Amino acid sequence: MKVALKIAKAELSTLFYSPIAWFLAIVFLFQCGLTYTSMLGEHLTFQNLGGFYLSNNKAMTQQLFPGGVFYLVIGKVYLYIPLLTMGLISRELNNGTIKLLYSSPIKISQIVIGKFMAMMGYNFILILIIFMYEVTGMFNIPSFDLGILLTSLLGVYLLLCAYSAIGLFMSSLTSYQIVAAIGTLVMFAVLQYIGTVWQDIDFVRDLTYFLSISGRTTRMLRGLVSTKDVIYFGLIVFVFLGFSIIRLQSKRESKPGRIIAGRYALIFCCVLIIGYFSSLPALTGYYDASAGNQWTLTSNSQKIISELGDGPLEVTSYINLLDSYYFSGKPDQRNIDLDRWLPYLRFKSNIKLNYVYYYDDVIPLTAKTMPAVAKTKGQKGPVIPVWGAAQYANAYKVDLKDFKTPQEIRKIIDLRPELNRYVMQLKYKGKTTFLRIFQDSRVFPSETETDAALKRLITKLPKIGFLNGELERSKDKLSDRDYRVSTNMIPFRYSLINQGFDVENLSLQTGELPTEIAALVIADPKTTFTSEGLAKIQRYVAGGGNLFIAGEPGKQSVVNPILKFLGVQMMDGVLVQNATDDVPDLIKVGLTKNALDLSNQLQQLVINNKGVSMPGAVGLTYTGGPFSVKPILMTDSTINWNKKGKLVTDSAKVVFSDADGDTKKAVPTILALTRQINNKEQRIIVAGDADFLSNSELQKSQEGNFIFGVGIFKWFSNGQFPVDTDRPESKDNRLNITDKGIKALQILFLGVLPGLLILIAAIFLIRRKRK
Repeated sequence: MKVALKIAKAELSTLFYSPIAWFLAIVFLFQCGLTYTSMLGEHLTFQNLGGFYLSNNKAMTQQLFPGGVFYLVIGKVYLYIPLLTMGLISRELNNGTIKLLYSSPIKISQIVIGKFMAMMGYNFILILIIFMYEVTGMFNIPSFDLGILLTSLLGVYLLLCAYSAIGLFMSSLTSYQIVAAIGTLVMFAVLQYIGTVWQDIDFVRDLTYFLSISGRTTRMLRGLVSTKDVIYFGLIVFVFLGFSIIRLQSKRESKPGRIIAGRYALIFCCVLIIGYFSSLPALTGYYDASAGNQWTLTSNSQKIISELGDGPLEVTSYINLLDSYYFSGKPDQRNIDLDRWLPYLRFKSNIKLNYVYYYDDVIPLTAKTMPAVAKTKGQKGPVIPVWGAAQYANAYKVDLKDFKTPQEIRKIIDLRPELNRYVMQLKYKGKTTFLRIFQDSRVFPSETETDAALKRLITKLPKIGFLNGELERSKDKLSDRDYRVSTNMIPFRYSLINQGFDVENLSLQTGELPTEIAALVIADPKTTFTSEGLAKIQRYVAGGGNLFIAGEPGKQSVVNPILKFLGVQMMDGVLVQNATDDVPDLIKVGLTKNALDLSNQLQQLVINNKGVSMPGAVGLTYTGGPFSVKPILMTDSTINWNKKGKLVTDSAKVVFSDADGDTKKAVPTILALTRQINNKEQRIIVAGDADFLSNSELQKSQEGNFIFGVGIFKWFSNGQFPVDTDRPESKDNRLNITDKGIKALQILFLGVLPGLLILIAAIFLIRRKRK
């Protein structure tokens, strides 16, 4: 090792005796400084603007460094390393000094390791330059996330060392330094893009996934260190240093080509074996250094994984060639799918991923097709003819024989109730459930939806019963005023069935209402309840059953008999507001702080003052009763009022009229009622509007509406579902620097420090030349 250190010291001196090492360090310093100060100024502008722009200033450590400075380093450093490594050995070959090294008592391995250690030293200097900006960031960003920065430095340093080992090997292949530099760039490109070729072949995909250097530092930049990534960089260094030693040794001794080739193959095979075992989920270790463990499953998710026990979990993805999401499930996307499951594989290594490809007509989700879809369950043979499968196969350049026909797939599983869309089936100890992808920007299920599906495999989920028989809103229809979107619409992420609930229809004509349901929903009944039916509802409530009841203007006479038992009544009239763009009875109602008692997920709606859209609502009154009552939604007395009499919205402007009995005061539109009964807390929601959860409102992307709706049912499930996977917000979301401070940093990082380094380099090189 002493000999290697001496060689490293001599090589490092040689590097700095040439202008190239100084020049690259100066350019690196300037580029990092330009990136840091530019992004710092951009985020300070957002901070000064406030409001909407302030939302961009979250996780400042992540945005300024992994997303800024480190992103620049990784994107540009591959251009620097070849210029430094191209002469490591090729210079010795060109000058003939390699013969002196061969004749000396120094081992080839000591030469190679010494020269590589010199590059490690230079790489460390580059890391120190980055660390200088990190130290500055500690003063510019309160609650600085140091863990992310340390793992990012580790990732970048390992990448630099891997690049240096590659460059050293390429330098050993030729005496021409330019050729060595170009060869190094070519090798970088091969390792960068090898993970994108022939990904539809299983063996090749697994091999190239291991060899690919692309994305290896991504997790470290985020703050997550895994043993397989660290080992990968170590193996890259090992294999190219080993190749360099074999290359130089072959020039020193006369050996048959097969022996030399065997040495190369032995090192490569050893690396593949070590890499294979180090990549196994059961043998991979992780360390999350980010604040709040942002890249680790939440405690609730980990608890669900532990409840699964040691049994294997099988995930089978059924991918339809004719589905628009086929691109997301193609064979060449399997490694990306594996990355999506890595957080779960970290805690449960025996998750097996299977893929089944087929073609069948994708069933459009419309009000006309849904009844037909419901009848397809259990049927055999195609219901809708398949068109264009061969055309799709030709366009995607795949063999249609690799896809199961509609008849073949239906013998295995009937996916028509799932609309023949891309879907994952989870299987655990004989139980199965579906985990879906969704028609939104995120597409794939988040931790919340995945946890809900896993929970289905190990426990009984809360069931929401929807009363029908009095023309209530239907959970199965897609018309504007019904509830399919919010209850069991397959492609909608926030639908109850995707968030951990079961839904069923109930009728007052089939006996008593079940007591084991999580809540009974009575949404906008239009006909008067019979005395027997009303008595059943009252017995259900008297027994402690949870209830969600929503009425509409003009239906007070139908709903109030039920509410009378609760001590609540719907007011006469309809709520309106001053509006220029919308109809006057479409009101936006704000959440009270009591809404946080329903679900902590409603906190952002309260903080950001995002209201709930209610088209056609009535106010509620509470006259006293056995329940504790809290208003959840309250109107604004400055813009809303209760209008008596007939409301005409398509002619003159609606105005307040005291003579007609209009009243202008804040009134609740949704009340939460609770009481202790039968050793549990009974929970009831009374809403003066049934449209806020309708298909029409949710399909208008009313964010407040569907978040609020999910929060209501979370309350009914005692907080069990949706599974809480929220993480604490990042604390490093402010900057404590001014515009003048940024100008000072620009002068320092873009002028003083580069200028100082240029001066030091000039003095050093001039003195060296004089000597």
